[in-house]
Amino acid sequence: MLMQTREARLAALREELKRRGLDGFIIPISDEHMSEYVGDYAQRLGWLTGFGGSAGFAAVTLDHAAIFVDGRYTVQVREQVDGTLFDYKSVPAESLAGWLAEVCAAGAKIAYDPWLHTWKWVEALERAVEPQGITLVPAASNPIDAVWADRPAPSPAVATPHAEALAGRSSAEKRAAVADWLAKEGHDAVVIPALDSIAWLLNIRGSDVAHTPVALSYVIAHKDGRAELFIAPEKVTPELTRHLGNAVTVRDRAAFEGALTGELAGKTIALDPDFAVVGIAQALRSGGAKFAFKQDPTILAKAVKNPIEQQGHRDAQARDGAAVSKFLRWLEVEAPKGGVDELSAAARLQAFREEDAGLRDLSFDTISAAAGHAALPHYKVDEDSNIPIPPSSIYLVDSGGQYPGGTTDITRTVWVGPGEPTQEMRDRNTRVLKGHIQIARAVFPQGTAGGQLDVLARQYLWEAGVDYAHGTGHGVGSFLAVHEGPQRIAKPSGGQAGTGQELFAGMIISNEPGYYKQGAFGIRIENLVLVEERAIAGAEGRYLGFETLTFVPLDRKLIDKALLTAEEIAWVDGYHAQVRELLAPHLAGEDLAWLERETGAL
Repeated sequence: MLMQTREARLAALREELKRRGLDGFIIPISDEHMSEYVGDYAQRLGWLTGFGGSAGFAAVTLDHAAIFVDGRYTVQVREQVDGTLFDYKSVPAESLAGWLAEVCAAGAKIAYDPWLHTWKWVEALERAVEPQGITLVPAASNPIDAVWADRPAPSPAVATPHAEALAGRSSAEKRAAVADWLAKEGHDAVVIPALDSIAWLLNIRGSDVAHTPVALSYVIAHKDGRAELFIAPEKVTPELTRHLGNAVTVRDRAAFEGALTGELAGKTIALDPDFAVVGIAQALRSGGAKFAFKQDPTILAKAVKNPIEQQGHRDAQARDGAAVSKFLRWLEVEAPKGGVDELSAAARLQAFREEDAGLRDLSFDTISAAAGHAALPHYKVDEDSNIPIPPSSIYLVDSGGQYPGGTTDITRTVWVGPGEPTQEMRDRNTRVLKGHIQIARAVFPQGTAGGQLDVLARQYLWEAGVDYAHGTGHGVGSFLAVHEGPQRIAKPSGGQAGTGQELFAGMIISNEPGYYKQGAFGIRIENLVLVEERAIAGAEGRYLGFETLTFVPLDRKLIDKALLTAEEIAWVDGYHAQVRELLAPHLAGEDLAWLERETGAL
């Protein structure tokens, strides 16, 4: 039984800790690159606990264990993790330091894997537990790996070139810009562990992480424009070597730590505090190098898409929009019959996307959420949670695709007949739509941060005394990560990373307000938008706005026209006219007839 398996795994970990003379161990969802999504080989928290969410961590002592998640996973963690083995803890209300103080005696040694945590995280925890007499110890190797007998090996897939015709800039040009930054900042080199930063800098892609086209590797970029790529030899093809050129030295990934300790003595190295793990900093220090924490110089450059990347994204959206529209017509016909469930709906949507030979992958696991599940913003359907989509209910689908030209992410909320949605459903959906329109139509001066725009999306929900607990927008990559920093639209309070980042023309960001009634229904409307310059007659300074990039019909049955202003009605009608113009050439027959009906004027 699964419970016995988890119990046995927990017992095996405790025996390993005893063998090493340790009193506890901390298990994050993380890899050596601080990736949002990690490969199967790094799914240590899932292996130990059964938790399948994308954020959270556990701590295990010889006598106690707890799993810490935020409010997004309150329901999911209880469905997936055995409460007799792990206590459920909610962050930020309950802290790891507080729990350790409760369950550990003075003198306890709590281990962590230095290749899975940042310096900032370790420093903060050390300060918090030191008064309790608890010591944090970097583990020489991960104790879970020692007891995980059938742990998968890292992906052996080859890395591939990403054509300059799609990237819009050569790797040499990008590396020259990094070299200029190093000279300006007074550093000899920068260590880049973030996989999407490496992919962008070298114009390479891979398939080592589900839904994110990256290759497991590290880069050391030098102030003379050279770079060293540390990657497993089996991933390197002659084509990749030719693409990288003479200025990029390809070295075995296994040599990375030795290079940090043995080749950079006396040099000053830049490290991004959000991506460079403790193991990297410790290796540099032991080898006689100095390091300074600075934001990875590729991050902002990667976020500002050049004209070729922008056009590639528009092309990807047209292909993706056609697939999603075919799915929504299929759902409208089939779901009211009662034979469609969350998993089969997600599979059908994927099949429509796969009709396009250009699709490389989904951009994340589809959120296919019926009825009360739609009230869980980060719900992930599996065999255990899967339910039929009930007739006469709301269905929410958040999904995306990876195409060579761009990464898509779209959410649509639809009414599944027969019958009509309740007035409460229509009211909440229309308030979400009004906020969505306000973001889409926003005009703002250069220097505005995403956090300053967030209130535009929430104002109509606030008028009704309701809100939503997630951000309004996240950055999106160019055939890269579907969640890409540094820009973000979210409440500026609560330490939300990226909310203070200035928005620049060329950034792509999502526009996705929502509303969630626990146990009943959920609503989210998500399009991607591009920050663009706005020419305003007589403007005093430079102004920006958004170009909408995502084009799929909105469900008219959930719109209460009486709650919309004339300007908002004009926006919806104009948006639907654009949807029809863009997608009609990609559709035929009943799909085209459905599109024409759904994009008619309100």
